[in-house]
Amino acid sequence: MEVAIKIHDLTKKYGGVRVVDHLNFEIYHGEIFSLLGPNGAGKTTTLLMLTTVIKPTEGTAIIYGHDIRKEPDKVRELVGIAFQDPKLFWIQTPLDILMWHARVCGLRGDRARRKVEEVMKALNLWEARKEKAHYLSGGMRKRVEVAKVLIQEPKVAIFDEPTSEIDVAGRHFIWDSIRALREKGSTIILATNNLYEADKLSDRVCIIHKGKVVALGKPKELKDTIIGGELIELNTDRNPPENTIKRIKQLKNVIKVMTRGRNIRIYLNRAKEVAPKIIEVFHKDHVAVRSMSMTEPSLDDVFLYYTGSTIKEVEGSGKGEPTENLAGS
Repeated sequence: MEVAIKIHDLTKKYGGVRVVDHLNFEIYHGEIFSLLGPNGAGKTTTLLMLTTVIKPTEGTAIIYGHDIRKEPDKVRELVGIAFQDPKLFWIQTPLDILMWHARVCGLRGDRARRKVEEVMKALNLWEARKEKAHYLSGGMRKRVEVAKVLIQEPKVAIFDEPTSEIDVAGRHFIWDSIRALREKGSTIILATNNLYEADKLSDRVCIIHKGKVVALGKPKELKDTIIGGELIELNTDRNPPENTIKRIKQLKNVIKVMTRGRNIRIYLNRAKEVAPKIIEVFHKDHVAVRSMSMTEPSLDDVFLYYTGSTIKEVEGSGKGEPTENLAGS
């Protein structure tokens, strides 16, 4: 796979606090790569360094061959970002804002108008195109911010919490648009604390906590790292013999078996692969399985496994990322 972005020891300090602490990973061309973590984990600061909005304290990143520290102008030509907090001119309409943005991106005349209309309709913004930005809801303002990147179609498209304040239907509009942008050739970086979003949208997920990478991989791979993280629950027609339970415990990837009469709970990994073997053991011992359910761990379970807390618990502590005056960055 072609490496689009190589991050090496990327670090940011504010005073004595390391907000981002020696990040090292690669992002491949054409993938949707998510930074998943609670508010205050260092996600936004990482994105602002990648887009050259702020400078790293240590380390660097190479984006399609260009160093963010040595060649910031070249990097800016390659990236586009939808900020966590929408940057809008309050007296303007979404149509005005996006037409101006299209012209900045080099689109002119009918081409600009067609592109803006296409993106606004994809995000269900068209009916609100003439509303003053000041009167738009937080979710609608967020859509306008996302629309800027969709119009730009940069080589590296970065979205910081793209669906915060967005209703369920709106989230799907945005997710579909991000996937479509990837299909056009963009590499996508997504920062989110939305577990479902990271799970369903990402090719790979990088879990960040307190400025450090704690786990990185495909969502399924990360879930499989939890020992005994999956659960199969069965109900049988009679109490299974002790020998039956013993043979189930001996199956590969089975971690723990708990029985309570005809109800059996099996903690394991790779449940879909092991389930047929479990059924076969019961069948050979003439024990009929009346019902069976499988539950796989979530990315929040992965976060808990590696950090000792859920994302919601960490966010409840109220610790956010320190910031600096960006005008002086």
